[in-house]
Amino acid sequence: MTIIFILMSALMPKTFFSLYNLQSMAFQISGFGFLVIAQMIAIISGGIDLSIVSIMSVSGISAALIMTKFINESSSSGNVILIVILTILVTLVVSVACGFINGLLIGYVGVPPILATLGTMSLFMGVGVIITGARGIVGFPSGFLKIGTGTVFQIPIPLIILVVMSLLVALILNKTVFGLKLYMLGSNPIASIFTGINNKLMLLGTYMLGGFMTGMSAIILIAQANSAKSGYGSGFLIQSIIAVILGGIDPAGGLGSIAGVIIGILIIQMIQSGFNMMGMNIFWTNIIFGTVLIIVMIINLYLERISFREKKTISK
Repeated sequence: MTIIFILMSALMPKTFFSLYNLQSMAFQISGFGFLVIAQMIAIISGGIDLSIVSIMSVSGISAALIMTKFINESSSSGNVILIVILTILVTLVVSVACGFINGLLIGYVGVPPILATLGTMSLFMGVGVIITGARGIVGFPSGFLKIGTGTVFQIPIPLIILVVMSLLVALILNKTVFGLKLYMLGSNPIASIFTGINNKLMLLGTYMLGGFMTGMSAIILIAQANSAKSGYGSGFLIQSIIAVILGGIDPAGGLGSIAGVIIGILIIQMIQSGFNMMGMNIFWTNIIFGTVLIIVMIINLYLERISFREKKTISK
């Protein structure tokens, strides 16, 4: 991470290291960060969630519909506050419900995570397109927009929310029975059954928790963009997986921490910001990120083989 920061600062000394750019990255990192955390939770369980962007999209559209329908210029400040609170709750309910569907398919029906979430990715995206007619929904109250664009002592509000929620997730993973069971499930699902863990229920809870984090992302992203549209943020999917892998999460599950993932998020954000400032075409950006993911996976596989050989040698 330090190397990337130094490299970007050297390439763009007057712009990348500026206070404006650092604050801009702090804003951008928040919505994306919640998607990465959702992906992390799924991968720790031994699965993956390809539907996070679609869940974010459809839950964000739900929020947009409520605000544009019930809030107008004649609405009192009290009504606006109540509707914004209702909007946030509905957004989280929709996203958790989507996570529930994923968990149901994976845990109880037995569909492999990659196939289940690939299917729901298309399902949720299609629902969003049908609801909006492939058009954006715009025009949210200023009070709601502050969630994504406001600051407290020059610190972005969405960044504060991300930090608080990250600490909460770290607490859940490291200090609760749920976290212990999640790591055991990801490490060895068969062994976890014999320890009395209900794998089906755990998977259901895992994807619902991931859905909640995705809903938080939706709230922040539509507040920053002042619009909601099906397909928004499609590039975040591949970036979320790269951030998780760079953060030290074992792709096979059962290993990793929120601290490592935060580092992965920072790396991806610095690279993305650098590319944007260079004016790099989005297609080249996708090619580079895809290549990075392949290289990281190959390196991880190679390191695993070396570790296995060393353990085998020691056991002899």
